[in-house]
Amino acid sequence: MKNNSPGKKFLTFLGNNSVPILFVLICVFCIPVSGFSPSYLINEIVTRMGRNIFLILCLLIPIMAGMGLNFGMTLGAMAAEIALILVSDWQIWGIPGVVLAMILSIPFSIMLGTLCGKILNMAKGREMITSYIISFFINGIYQLVVLYMMGPIIPIKHSNVKLPRGYGIRNSVDLIHMRQCLDNLLAVRIGGVKIPVLTFLLIGLLCLFIIWFRKTKLGQDMRAVGQDMNVARDAGINVERTRIISIIMSTVLAGFGMVIYLQNMGNIATYSSHSQIGMFCIAALLVGGASVDKASIGNVFLGVILFHTMFIVAPSAGAKITGDSMIGEYFRVFVSYGVITVALIMYETKKRKLKSQSGQQLRLEQEKEAEHE
Repeated sequence: MKNNSPGKKFLTFLGNNSVPILFVLICVFCIPVSGFSPSYLINEIVTRMGRNIFLILCLLIPIMAGMGLNFGMTLGAMAAEIALILVSDWQIWGIPGVVLAMILSIPFSIMLGTLCGKILNMAKGREMITSYIISFFINGIYQLVVLYMMGPIIPIKHSNVKLPRGYGIRNSVDLIHMRQCLDNLLAVRIGGVKIPVLTFLLIGLLCLFIIWFRKTKLGQDMRAVGQDMNVARDAGINVERTRIISIIMSTVLAGFGMVIYLQNMGNIATYSSHSQIGMFCIAALLVGGASVDKASIGNVFLGVILFHTMFIVAPSAGAKITGDSMIGEYFRVFVSYGVITVALIMYETKKRKLKSQSGQQLRLEQEKEAEHE
């Protein structure tokens, strides 16, 4: 008989939501110490929500398919950067430039997503570490393309994009004529807080698409594959193809999200913009209470709010407490990596505990059957 006492339920709630609760406590402590005004803090949080949520939502589809946290979303980010470099060289700015960059990123994302999906099918059960290493491998190819192939092989005309030597792309590509064009269109101000309505509309459409997609035949197949690949295969589902489609969809959506992210920033750090994007998106998702095998849209929104509130207030709080703002910077990096580590440890511990409990239950059932015989 299960113990359903209030104390047991409370402990279970704490155990299941320990990471979000920890971040709420960190934010509650750091916000007053930082000294930021409420309007400044809310404005920064809303800006970062518009900048990051689309990117984080792309992680939900591989989790649904049982492939864990897709560190390979970095591939979509690199596809978006190549598309934006080309659009910048063609001098197509504003909303048309953003739309064209999204369209151009699709073939690159599909190609990279297909490659990633096929490799992950060869490494079932080790998808997260494999996708992490794939992102490093593709990053090497990306560096080769932008550093040596753009100019001699891929035509680049404008000197403000190209390195002075005549080939290769500058460390920073200016998107000033595209900066916040999505965020400023239909933007409204409420109490000094700028709300990028069009960006949130795009995020809302993606949320509706994910909710709808879960109910489709392909979405149901992905959920079945995520629960048990062998049972899904016996039910006639093409497991390998379904897994590849989930990674392609995630990579394409990551490309769109990276375009939204970079138009908000107003420039491309050509060789480093994508390098930490996967890590921070995954950390934010985990902060929202998601796990390796279960995540929801609510986890995305909560994670962005908590994770980026900590990002905003930690340096200032660190400077006020210790007199050194770098303490806050170290704290941010430490926490982002630490959250992923803790979440993975908790997931593995929980999985082993459930496996042990199911083994004990099976043993008890076998003993009862033997007694009846």
